[in-house]
Amino acid sequence: MVEKVEKRIKELRNLIDFHNENYYEKDAPLISDFEYDKLMQELIRLEEEYPQFKTMDSPSQRVGGRPLDGFPTVVHTVPMESLNDGFSKEDLLNFDATVRRLLPAGEGQAVEYVVELKIDGLSVALEYENGVFVRGSTRGDGTVGEDVTQNLRTIKTIPLRLKEDIPYLEVRGEVFMPISTFIALNEEREALEQPVFANPRNAAAGSVRQLDSRITAKRGLDIFVFNIQQISGREIHSHKESLDYLKSIGFKVSPTYKIFDNIYDVIGEIERIGESRGQLPFEIDGAVVKINSFTQREVLGSTAKAPRWALAYKYPAEQKKTKLLDIIVQVGRTGVLTPNAVLEPVRIAGSTVGRATLHNIDNIVSKDIRIGDNVIIQKAGDIIPEVVESVKEDRTGREKIFQMPRNCPACSSQVIREEGEAAVRCINPSCPAQLIRNIIHFASRDAMNIDGLGSAIAQQLASSSLVKTGADLYYLTYDQIVGLERMGDKSAKNLLAAIESSKTAGLDRVIYALGIRHVGSKTAKSLAEHFVDMDKLSEATFEELSQIPDVGGIIARSICDFFKNPSTVDIISKLKFAGVDLTYEKTVKDERFAGLTFVLTGTLPTYKRDEAAAIIESFGGKVSGSVSKKTSYVLAGEDAGSKLEKAKTLGIEIINEEAFNSMIR
Repeated sequence: MVEKVEKRIKELRNLIDFHNENYYEKDAPLISDFEYDKLMQELIRLEEEYPQFKTMDSPSQRVGGRPLDGFPTVVHTVPMESLNDGFSKEDLLNFDATVRRLLPAGEGQAVEYVVELKIDGLSVALEYENGVFVRGSTRGDGTVGEDVTQNLRTIKTIPLRLKEDIPYLEVRGEVFMPISTFIALNEEREALEQPVFANPRNAAAGSVRQLDSRITAKRGLDIFVFNIQQISGREIHSHKESLDYLKSIGFKVSPTYKIFDNIYDVIGEIERIGESRGQLPFEIDGAVVKINSFTQREVLGSTAKAPRWALAYKYPAEQKKTKLLDIIVQVGRTGVLTPNAVLEPVRIAGSTVGRATLHNIDNIVSKDIRIGDNVIIQKAGDIIPEVVESVKEDRTGREKIFQMPRNCPACSSQVIREEGEAAVRCINPSCPAQLIRNIIHFASRDAMNIDGLGSAIAQQLASSSLVKTGADLYYLTYDQIVGLERMGDKSAKNLLAAIESSKTAGLDRVIYALGIRHVGSKTAKSLAEHFVDMDKLSEATFEELSQIPDVGGIIARSICDFFKNPSTVDIISKLKFAGVDLTYEKTVKDERFAGLTFVLTGTLPTYKRDEAAAIIESFGGKVSGSVSKKTSYVLAGEDAGSKLEKAKTLGIEIINEEAFNSMIR
């Protein structure tokens, strides 16, 4: 039996590796995502049942592991140097002249350059022993980085085992997020009312540095490897040879790298890349020129800051002049009204642009942008078109000053602009422009916790006009949802059961689920504890709300505005009629932990962190995310990290799960 299991595990690993190669390297998938997931789930199940067969190079390691408290540091034995930058043809000619001057007579006349793409991402080092991936780290300051091995394992284009069992290899690569993935991620975050990422580079860097590698695994990251830092067991003599070799043993390298024997052809290649960068599926911020010969690199050496044998050419943001025909206002999924420029179409950075963001009214006023102006536009990060400035000298006097609307374009409700904020916002909970985001938030884990109601189902419910607010979920029928895409008999019954179960979630979760501006889960709980039922909360005055801990003037005003809205009254009525519990019952057994603050760290043997936190709060205690002098106890489990060390330094009492159980008996 055990032999059969071991054989099946090997078969599954080979199958998954084969399909990974076809999908990620050859762009030619042979099976569906569903079939791939079935293979992976079978492998994970068998490895959990037979842990003696689980290895570091198993594809199962890509799904992410338990959260960390922090990242250990890594000292780079070979420094991860930065490159000198060039911005013009003259900079490239000067670089070439310096290289030829520093090389010995004769050798300086035989220089080969390799030109490759400069990917805009996060630089990392990958280490392999006997062909197996053992450690991955960030660049950091070039000398000391962070150990992010667990997160890098989740990137499917990083090989966990090479095609050659080389004794030791350290390579350097650039982790990036494809543009399509970046756009989808920001749309998802906006729908959940989370901060969006400014650009793909920030998204990639933030994803690699997640303490929970399961989040990294969902971010769709990719990598190009571009350098050998250290190698034993093989001799490599040139950069092109190194890239060819890395490609042959399973790494994904730059999609284009060409050799040239003169700087003028190098300049031509850089110009060609610049003209085509708008069509690339990932973001680049330049091209890199490197000496091909490793012998010549050794002769040239490095300065205190960067190697003399390479130059990073940075492309300027391409700008074009066009006419601003109109300004239209769109309502985002968070209720923010965003002015957008309607332009005479113009081609820029590889695509034709007819719309551009104007961000907010303050931006329009400060730049004095008017309808009818000639304007300068560029693509921020080569992705999002934006208006840089108006060309005031081109004005004819017929231009119009723009004003933001006083009512929401989507639902006609009055809009607000809170003090200190640039955004103008619609706070109508029934606004159709915000519908999908509101449904997703309403059903989320910290709100009503309706299992199975994700973004795909929310979009179908909205587009089918079955749901207009979160309250409408409680009036769905089996016949209405069973015909939706991917919603069969069992799925429909499970969703309806989850909706029914959520009726007893309690007042604090309902308050949070309503999506009141500035009201998070903690504030929602404070409100529920204070007012006990929804009617009392909805009738509370600004003065009453302002006196509650965790509620200041801004939050109090937001709550008052929310409950004044007629749509809110309708939603509350629907929730009542559907039988949703709109009361709060504090479940404190006794006050034994009153005045005590706990910090949780590491993995506990039996409790999940949120379970332990709920127990502490049920006894009147508080749970904090950081250790300070005010901390009463640190409840530590396996692999406790920096919080445990800080607790020891401050002399805070440290307890394990056994001691904790004794305290709550």
